[in-house]
Amino acid sequence: MSNDELEEIKRRKLEELRRQLAYQQAIQEQEEIEREEIEEERRRILSLILTQEARERLARIKMARPEFARAIEDQLILLAQNGRIKSKIDDDQLKELLSRLARSKRDIKIRRRGL
Repeated sequence: MSNDELEEIKRRKLEELRRQLAYQQAIQEQEEIEREEIEEERRRILSLILTQEARERLARIKMARPEFARAIEDQLILLAQNGRIKSKIDDDQLKELLSRLARSKRDIKIRRRGL
């Protein structure tokens, strides 16, 4: 193989790698756009079913316990989609829901036994 042939192979390989990288970047950008759209839809639904005070409480919970707040949001959105929420949920109703969920949470205790 001559130098020219090797250079041509390298050039084609480099061009193929560039195309693959551009394709992967386009896919990542599309996935990010879809994630943002989903989050925007979640925020829109929550703003329709929660009062301002309830949204603020949920935002504070989200800062302290993001996974717990996400579970609450999921449940509220599911209830709204199923038509089970008739009016906006206020702060007191949200506190009641949170207390019911906190009571249903199971505590795990580990006991150590002596040998």
